[in-house]
Amino acid sequence: MLSSSSLSTAGVLLITVPAVAFGGLSLLAHIMRHIPGYLDNPVRRGLWRAGHAHAGVLVLFALVALLYVDQAAMSDATRTLTRILIVAAPILMPLGFFLSVVRPSDTRPNRLIWLTGVGGVSLGAGTLLLGIGLI
Repeated sequence: MLSSSSLSTAGVLLITVPAVAFGGLSLLAHIMRHIPGYLDNPVRRGLWRAGHAHAGVLVLFALVALLYVDQAAMSDATRTLTRILIVAAPILMPLGFFLSVVRPSDTRPNRLIWLTGVGGVSLGAGTLLLGIGLI
């Protein structure tokens, strides 16, 4: 049985799924309409694809991980921290990929690419806490 905290967190994650789907439609529109700055910009194309893929996979991962958070031998504060860390990853990593090449003319990621690293650290820390709590 999931706690109310895990259920509400799962609800928030599920609400992000239409945003991920909209992102996929946006990428498809860029391809189908030959919108300048996407197909002709390999850096932007690669980072946007990575952002979309990470968003989808990490939302699913976070939903599955929430099933285990309430089963882990952790304090309530550590459970809350674990939820936050795991849910931050599907937000921060894609944001870093997308926002680092916002302009169609961007051929190098800007400083916001650091958000992908922060999201990765968040994912690693949250899953490490969860794994330790489950052992």
